[in-house]
Amino acid sequence: MKIEIISCLSDNYSYLIHEEKSNIVSIIDPSEFDACDKVIKKYKKLDNILNTHHHADHVDGNLRLKEKYNSKIFGFVKDKNRIPGIDILLSDNGFYKIGNLVFKVIFVPGHTSGHIAFHFEKEKIVFTGDTLFSLGCGRVFEGTHEQMFNSINKLKNLDPETSLYCGHEYTKKNLEFCLDIDTHNSFLKKKALMINSKLGSHQPTIPTTLEEELKTNIFLRCDDTTIKKALKLENSTDQEIFSKLRDLKDNF
Repeated sequence: MKIEIISCLSDNYSYLIHEEKSNIVSIIDPSEFDACDKVIKKYKKLDNILNTHHHADHVDGNLRLKEKYNSKIFGFVKDKNRIPGIDILLSDNGFYKIGNLVFKVIFVPGHTSGHIAFHFEKEKIVFTGDTLFSLGCGRVFEGTHEQMFNSINKLKNLDPETSLYCGHEYTKKNLEFCLDIDTHNSFLKKKALMINSKLGSHQPTIPTTLEEELKTNIFLRCDDTTIKKALKLENSTDQEIFSKLRDLKDNF
């Protein structure tokens, strides 16, 4: 499974997947036709388009790519009227194949009401769209804080060795927010050095691993007494901590 990271728009990431044995080429969240097509041209084909959710900065390339390459577009059944050109409707907990690769659909509402993640369990890879970022999580637009809290906890429970590919390069800003609250986290300070080094040489900070995120991503640590004390909410539930953090981040 070869993955190419494609920078799109100002801070979006699309991902090309080449399953070499069957020569099946797929792309996740093609937000910009020209940037994606430049990479796709190397393979001279595009079999599949996989969308995590319906927002324009994740689906704008759908129709032109489908027209050029006769690709099949995969999207969640709840977004059947919102994802342009959708062909194959996906269900929560369903298993699907692209070439010899098998992925599981994980329904993760909150950012939108039809958001999904693509989990390639064998390869220990998950594409999380705008639900879980490196050191952060997505804004709650169509769902509720409770839904988003439950969604990121689904992802939190995957194998810690899982590599996480998200939809945006938000890591630097997320780092600043985490450090503002989790001031004494040595893992976070070490990660900051890596982030600044990569961004300084114009490299993506993605992928990260779930193991790293469990140590550094404040939204995955709502049960941590250190975080609760920092917020002066020692007696609050984990979900209440998440809601507080999300509100603070919205205004950070």
